[in-house]
Amino acid sequence: MSRIAFVFPGQGAQYVGMAKDIADTHSEAMEVFDIASNRLGYDIADLVFNGPEEKLKITKYTQPAILTASWAVYKALEKYGFNPDVTAGLSLGEFTAHVLAGSLDFSDAVALVEKRGTFMQEAVPEGVGGMTAVLGLDEETVEGVCREVSDIGYVACANYNCPGQIVISGELPALEKAGEILSENGAKRVIPLKVSAPFHCNLLKGAGDKLKAELENVEIGEMKIPVYANVTGKEIAAVSDIKGLLVDQVSNTVKWTNVIRNMIDSGIDTFIEIGPGKVLSGLIKKTDRSVRIANAENAESLEKAVELLGTV
Repeated sequence: MSRIAFVFPGQGAQYVGMAKDIADTHSEAMEVFDIASNRLGYDIADLVFNGPEEKLKITKYTQPAILTASWAVYKALEKYGFNPDVTAGLSLGEFTAHVLAGSLDFSDAVALVEKRGTFMQEAVPEGVGGMTAVLGLDEETVEGVCREVSDIGYVACANYNCPGQIVISGELPALEKAGEILSENGAKRVIPLKVSAPFHCNLLKGAGDKLKAELENVEIGEMKIPVYANVTGKEIAAVSDIKGLLVDQVSNTVKWTNVIRNMIDSGIDTFIEIGPGKVLSGLIKKTDRSVRIANAENAESLEKAVELLGTV
C-alpha cells in the first residue's frame, strides 16, 4: 500500500497571483486569506493576487504570503479526502507542515512567520551577507572549501537540497572567494542567489533568539501526523521538541536531502508538493526518481494531483 507525504515550499517560491484561481473557485481557500488578513492587519489577498512584486519579495511579506497561499491550496485539496502519512516543509514551509499536523494554529503561524521574516531581514545589514548555490559537488568538498576561506570571513553550508545541490551562506567576501575555489574544484555552476540576508547560518542566531521569545507565547498542539524537521532531517520525536527545532532552523543548516531520504526509507513513495512552484518536486526527483510526485499550486495542477492520489 502506498504511503503519502505532503510537502510545502519555502521562500523564493513566491509569485504574484499564486493560488488566485483556487481562491476564486474554492470558498475554503478564500477563507484562509481572510483569516490571515484579519491577523496581520492588511489585505494579504490583494498583495498575493495583485502585487506589487517588489513588495511581495520583502521577507516580512514573503513568508506569510507563501504560508497563506500554501495553506489555501491545501484546504482546497483537503475536501477530496486524501490524507498524508507524513509531512514536512522546506525552511519556512516547516511552519505550514506544522499547521497541517495540528501542532500550530494557522492564525498563530501566519503571525509568527511575519515576525520571523522581519527578524531574519534585520539580523544582518543589507550588503553584508548573501547566499550562493553550488551545483555538481559533494558535501565534503563544499564543506572543506567553507573551512578553507574562514580567514577571509564566515561562510557555511546552509541547505543540502538534493544530491549535487548545496547552498552556502555567509559574509560576501568569503562567499565570493569560496565560489571561485568551488568553480576551480569542478562545480558545474556557482550561482549567487537574489536574497536579502544570509539565511540558515550562524549570522542569524540573533533572529532565532527573537523568534524563541515569540514562540513562548504560542501554544503547540499534538502532532496528528509525523512532521520531519529541517534541522535533523528526521521525524520529530516529541511535541516538546518543536519550538526548539523551529528556533534552531533559523541559523542552522537545512537538511532537506535527509528529510526526503528518511521519508523514502520509512516507506513513502508518493509526494505532493502543495503551494507555489515546483522547486521541491525537482529536488525530490533528483534525490530518487522512483517515487511518484505531483504539485498542487493552481486549479490545473490541483486536478492532476487529485488524479495521482486517486491511483495510489
